Amino acid sequence: MTDRYESLARRRMHPKLRVLANSDARVNAAKAEIQGCLKVTSTLAAQAPSLGAAVAPGQISKGKTAVKDLNTADRRENVEVNVFVRSTEPVRLGPHDRAQGRLAAMRLGLEEIENLAGDANIVIIEPAETLKPPRPLKGSATTSTPTARVVANERKKHGDGVGVIIGVIDVEGFDWAHPDFLDQAGKSRFVSIWDQGAKDGTRPAGFDYGRVITSADMAQAVTEAKQVHVSPHDLEPQSQMVVGSHGTHVASIAAGNSGVCSKADIAAVLISLPAEDLERRTSFYDSTRLLDAVIYLLDLAAGRPISINISLGTNGHAHDGSSALDRWLDVLLAEPGRSICIAAGNAGQERPEAPDDLGYMLGRIHAGSRIAAQGLDHELEWEVVGDRIKDASENEMELWYEPQDRFAISIRPPDGQWIGPIAPGEFLENFQLADRTMLSIYNELHHPANGANYIAVYLTPFMGDVVVGVKAGTWLVKLHGLVVRDGRFHAWIERDDPVDIGDGAHFWPSFFSARSNVDASSVSALACGQRIVSVANLHEARRSAHITSSQGPTRDGRPKPDIVAPGTDIVAANGFGDPAEPWIPMTGTSMVSPYVAGVIGLMLAVEKTLTAAQILGILKATAQPLPGGTFEWVNDCGFGVIMPEACLREAGHVTARLDAKDRFKGRLS
Repeated sequence: MTDRYESLARRRMHPKLRVLANSDARVNAAKAEIQGCLKVTSTLAAQAPSLGAAVAPGQISKGKTAVKDLNTADRRENVEVNVFVRSTEPVRLGPHDRAQGRLAAMRLGLEEIENLAGDANIVIIEPAETLKPPRPLKGSATTSTPTARVVANERKKHGDGVGVIIGVIDVEGFDWAHPDFLDQAGKSRFVSIWDQGAKDGTRPAGFDYGRVITSADMAQAVTEAKQVHVSPHDLEPQSQMVVGSHGTHVASIAAGNSGVCSKADIAAVLISLPAEDLERRTSFYDSTRLLDAVIYLLDLAAGRPISINISLGTNGHAHDGSSALDRWLDVLLAEPGRSICIAAGNAGQERPEAPDDLGYMLGRIHAGSRIAAQGLDHELEWEVVGDRIKDASENEMELWYEPQDRFAISIRPPDGQWIGPIAPGEFLENFQLADRTMLSIYNELHHPANGANYIAVYLTPFMGDVVVGVKAGTWLVKLHGLVVRDGRFHAWIERDDPVDIGDGAHFWPSFFSARSNVDASSVSALACGQRIVSVANLHEARRSAHITSSQGPTRDGRPKPDIVAPGTDIVAANGFGDPAEPWIPMTGTSMVSPYVAGVIGLMLAVEKTLTAAQILGILKATAQPLPGGTFEWVNDCGFGVIMPEACLREAGHVTARLDAKDRFKGRLS
């Protein structure tokens, strides 16, 4: 392989996999701390350099090499990656793998990935996307009981969700013993919790990790806890039990006794998002785990109607519903009696509302424009702040543009020289800059999923004997119009949450400057699927979308989010908190999505044969615009505010048919 040309097999690997394949074992172990699809052995994880101890550029001698000699055995044997594989023929599956048609989710070593990429039947191998914790705005615990989210009209038909399952895929634990989930006999309405982060216990059928807590386990824990005067959670602990837990709050909104679907059964999956560095390096926390969660809940439902809520997401891929996970979910949602609601995301804020408001760092994740003609350029400003000296996390940008165009790309570091242009079909891999930042650029043509062209850019800390952070400042990204027939492009920065790493230092997200940011198309990539319900956050007091709520449309111009509902200062169960303060308010699309999922649960109680497509149609048909608005779709509020009563009436009419000929008797010859 030369610097310019790659083998056909390597071209079947996503750029991120190519970077991993060209990194030594200790580098990949450090990356596993921030990349959920990577997992290494405990021994290797302990040997890797600490990202939290990163130094600023210029603090060490510039004479050191970028990486040590590649330890091929370590790299091959001690590093595993969760990937999605698209192929023209079925691939041979291992014990950890699963498939849907010609799409497979697989756990492979790096050598296995490279060998598989050499198979002529492989279309592309892509890494799973890293899952990030939701970031709602949390208030203080309170004694103020929430207003019951009862939908009174059509109650005889929907029975508050009797017979329906509400599925919740979330984080931070589920306080199934909270009073909001206990029936009149004191039994929890949770029928199952799959704790994916649990190390020991009964595995769910078909999966080789985590532990299932059954309704019988919960009932026994309640009985025994009374006898020994402890919490039931002491006897049935979960891998995460955070006070004010996100998962508990979400479940309470959708199906608690104070929730929308207050008579439904509740089934939950606790996604593992480890807090400790070493545990992150030795665990998977990626989108294949989300897929497993959906499959588990659908299998658990066993034909019963089920409404699933997901308040997690990423910015990766093309935001057009073509990602492997989006397509897999669309296939699963083709069967009747199933629905998935996904929070649109909290990446809508473009400016601070107060001097110390840093919410815009999470909001400026999208840029886009149009290069008008061949020979013209367009510059983007990419702000890397780190802890304002260096950034110890990996920064990732994806640019997507139309297949009939050809763009080259150049990068200029802060106070540096232009690097490029990198033309279509060219790449620059693990290129060490003077300040030790590792730069990788891949200019790819015709992605197999959607035919669009895309450019991937990675700014990675140097990970040798010592970690050297990415230089903070404004990085310039210049697109050169080589062939322009359309000229439109979109760019997204993968979400990189602020993390306290001690000693006053943080990982801070990178973001677009105010000049480059485009306040649209920030909806989570996962919320762009064809059949899923994408939900935005309404600030009722302001009669507008909340400032943090992500916006549409999708890259291919489809109307997402679909619907908006109240998600500001929503009071629900305070998981694992002080029993004297059982409630807590939160704000975010995470609070809206379960409300809509609960309404859909009631719709399925009225008509269990509804398809996901029909449910979407009903939501759109019955939504009402905000005052002064029209029925046209808008990028922050979708088709309008959800109208639960109207949704239920419409659901009851879907299968009704009335012969009209009686109205014409006597008029026909």
